[in-house]
Amino acid sequence: MGLATRLVVQRLALGLLLLLAVSVLIFAGTQILPGDVAQSILGQSATPEALENLRRDMGLNEPAVTRYFTWLGGALTGDLGTALTSGADISEAIGARLGNTLFLAGVAAVIAIPLAILLGLIAVRFRERWPDKLISGVTLASISLPEFFIGYVLILIFAVKLRWLPPLATVYDGMPFGERLTLVLLPAITLTMVVLAHMMRMTRAAILNVMQSAYIETAELKGLSGFQVIARHAFPNAIAPIVNVVMLNLAYLIVGVVVVEVVFAYPGMGQYLVDHVSKRDVPVVQASGLIFAAVYIGLNMVADIVSILANPRLRHPK
Repeated sequence: MGLATRLVVQRLALGLLLLLAVSVLIFAGTQILPGDVAQSILGQSATPEALENLRRDMGLNEPAVTRYFTWLGGALTGDLGTALTSGADISEAIGARLGNTLFLAGVAAVIAIPLAILLGLIAVRFRERWPDKLISGVTLASISLPEFFIGYVLILIFAVKLRWLPPLATVYDGMPFGERLTLVLLPAITLTMVVLAHMMRMTRAAILNVMQSAYIETAELKGLSGFQVIARHAFPNAIAPIVNVVMLNLAYLIVGVVVVEVVFAYPGMGQYLVDHVSKRDVPVVQASGLIFAAVYIGLNMVADIVSILANPRLRHPK
């Protein structure tokens, strides 16, 4: 087994162990939440006998370790349980919600990734000059603001003042693609502004690091323009760290949509989680937390594996 293959296998194993540890934390965290699930379902007027019967039916009288392994076994087979407040199958509800979240994150990624790379290239081309300073200043200002503030400002400008876009992103199944895209544009721009600065600055740093190489000087001596040197020679050799940071920001786009979905009333995973946290629907909170953790850890693993495979010293050790 080569060094790169061994590192990839180790990273996969580490990711699975990390996901298992996170599942323990999620389950333990929901168990120590204040209040009584049975009481919140039946109300304050419920009799002790009714509460005890409901706890027994829900398995709440079982030891915590037994309930954890029952829940984990169901999750591994695709059975995430039933929502306490509605009786709906959680797997089916999450399927539709996760699709909406992935669509929103995908639209944001389509906007953010090319824009971040382009701004990074421009910043390198005009480094230490006013375009570089302007791009860095604007992107850093956007990342310093919280998502809900950016969202409300965009709603005020583009929905209330200019009336170009709808203020809420209330999509539904079967909606035409063009209409759905219009509705998610404001939340997608909000997410783009949150992740743009990090991707742009990492792109700039990676290209500047490559610009110190000897073959860049050779390309400059051939008479190529500054942008040609950056685009044809520096950028392709800086792909590995750029892909790494892009994958990390994709993970954030999917996991960090909770606030944005609440602001725009978007029916995704974040809104679903917040709605059921307020109702203390423990199975839904556990399932949503596990899905978010799996997506985040999975994309981080992909980023690490891409970095390993893109390193020629690991693929072809001497």
